Amino acid sequence: MFGRDDKVSGIRLTAAQYIILAIFLVLAYGLWRLQVMESGYYASAAEKNRIRNVPILAPRGKILDREGRIIVDNYPSFSALLLRDSSRDLNADADLIAQGLHLDANEVRTRVRHFASTPQYQPIFLKEDITPDELAFIDAHRNELPELDTIMAHRRLYPRNGFMAHLIGYVGEVTEDMLNQPQFEFYSPGDVVGVSGVERQYNTALMGTNGARRAVVNSHGREVGLLGETAAIPGKQLKLTLDIDLQIAAEEALEGKNGAIVAMDPRTGEILAMVSRPTFDPNDFSVRVSRDEWNKLVTDPDKPLLNKAIQAQLAPGSTFKIIMSVAGWQEGIAQTLHVNCTGSAEFYGRRFGCWVKGGHGAVSLEKAIYQSCDVFFYTLAEKLGIDRIAKYATALGLGQKTGIDLPNEVSGVMPSEEWKIRNFKQKWFAGETISVGIGQGAVAITPVQLMRAVAAISMGGRLVVPHVVDPEGLPKGYVEASHVTETKNVPIDPNGWNFITDAMARVLLPEGTAPSAHVPGIDIAGKTGSAQIVSLATRAKFKNSEALAQNGWFVGFTPRRNPDIIVCVLFEGGEHGKLAARLATQVLKAYVDKQRRTPNKMAGEPKSGGRVDVGALWTTPDGDGDKLQGGRFLVELPKKPAAVATAAPGIASTEYLVQSTGKVQ
Repeated sequence: MFGRDDKVSGIRLTAAQYIILAIFLVLAYGLWRLQVMESGYYASAAEKNRIRNVPILAPRGKILDREGRIIVDNYPSFSALLLRDSSRDLNADADLIAQGLHLDANEVRTRVRHFASTPQYQPIFLKEDITPDELAFIDAHRNELPELDTIMAHRRLYPRNGFMAHLIGYVGEVTEDMLNQPQFEFYSPGDVVGVSGVERQYNTALMGTNGARRAVVNSHGREVGLLGETAAIPGKQLKLTLDIDLQIAAEEALEGKNGAIVAMDPRTGEILAMVSRPTFDPNDFSVRVSRDEWNKLVTDPDKPLLNKAIQAQLAPGSTFKIIMSVAGWQEGIAQTLHVNCTGSAEFYGRRFGCWVKGGHGAVSLEKAIYQSCDVFFYTLAEKLGIDRIAKYATALGLGQKTGIDLPNEVSGVMPSEEWKIRNFKQKWFAGETISVGIGQGAVAITPVQLMRAVAAISMGGRLVVPHVVDPEGLPKGYVEASHVTETKNVPIDPNGWNFITDAMARVLLPEGTAPSAHVPGIDIAGKTGSAQIVSLATRAKFKNSEALAQNGWFVGFTPRRNPDIIVCVLFEGGEHGKLAARLATQVLKAYVDKQRRTPNKMAGEPKSGGRVDVGALWTTPDGDGDKLQGGRFLVELPKKPAAVATAAPGIASTEYLVQSTGKVQ
């Protein structure tokens, strides 16, 4: 029996009852909140848990040459996906997954951690381009590894052996650094994007839009039904201005050498060929390049990833003398300047040597161009001064980007008094101008810059924007290529234009600096150049090491005025410009040979009436013999042609409709 003192007090009993009631009220509120207040949220969450979104990858657009021939294509392959919308412990399965896919288990775990912050319904691309035995492993382990799946992807198939590699570029998985850049802000980790070259410049046009497959999965993560599918939209085809036949000729010319070759139509700015050596194989990047391979490429002293056509900033050597000639003529100095070259000359207390030790004797502008007399151009530089030289060089596009539609173009350097004060806080010394006169000193330009400048001179002052993609084939209003049809006119006196281009045509004749590059039957004008990378004294100190050999340059075009094509060659360590000239004329000959084989059916060429662009060669009496000349003319056609004129033997075999009274302008 319990005594009176053992009874529970009423106050305690009441308190306990209220506590129990409060607990039930909290539970009831929680139940109401889950089932009524937040029912929509949890219904949506449950829906996500039972529906899986599997991406359908869009193939990138093909890349074609100017004639529609395929340069870059795609091939089907399978990628391994890691699904994270099941209750599986992915870290626990990492060892088995790694074993079946020939991966390192730590790499699998690292990849899972890397994507931990992304939504779980987004799968992880675990391995691209898996092999047939890896595909069989995934199929055989679907019950014990339901988090593994496959997806078909379209991988890039590039030309082998680095053909056109620098211009085309390559694709790769978007990196964290790239995701922080404005052009990649709408992409997600795992997306494959253009990393360099055309692939990067025109990524938005090439990439297309991915689709998706919505599948129903059970609690074990296995698909049990299909809800729907959104088809992928393939990327757009991209038509380049390049000619594969000309590209092959340029690649073969530079094979086994370091440097760059770039060819352009100076009338339009269309790039016809572009080569940089050494090169790399972009197919190595189409899946994922290994760390060892990447380190080997970036530490190579010859810089195989550098597109030297637009990124090599080097002294142009004597090719700069053409810009000097234009500046001197426009200022009324060069046409009356005569010097006696004895092999050297003194300026401001220092002696500057000519490349011909015995000298060139009496020299005027014409001889100075085709024999490349340094003393003449030293003298011209002294008379012009650095700022007048910089004025004309800058007007012709040196020291600034050309605007070519490729990423990471560099601007080069065109020195002036203002440039030196701005960059070095120092005064320009008059003696520095002398070296600039022959393309040495602080002058540093890219091959594409030099080509564009000389192209403008060959066209009588018409400066175009180089471009590698046909703008007519791009989506309407595509911003990246909106400027490629812009032109600028640089004033050049017609008499000076005729005089300078005629002198350049003699460079490849017996009296010039590159007679071995002469091609019979083709009117080629050009300029050679050799540029030091160290002083001659330094080179002698190292016993003329091949690593310190001069760079050879040549820029040439055909015909000599208003040409169809211009080619610029940088031959690193080539020593002599004449060797670079031989490489250039291989490309020029390939172009002319193709034109002679193919009827010239120009776009928009009138069948009758209107005008056509006609090239011609002729001879005029000149002292001891006939002088070969060439040019292009607009011929006005009558509405009813009276005759058919055929080109003379040795010239293009194209037939043009003309009338004997046709006007030539």
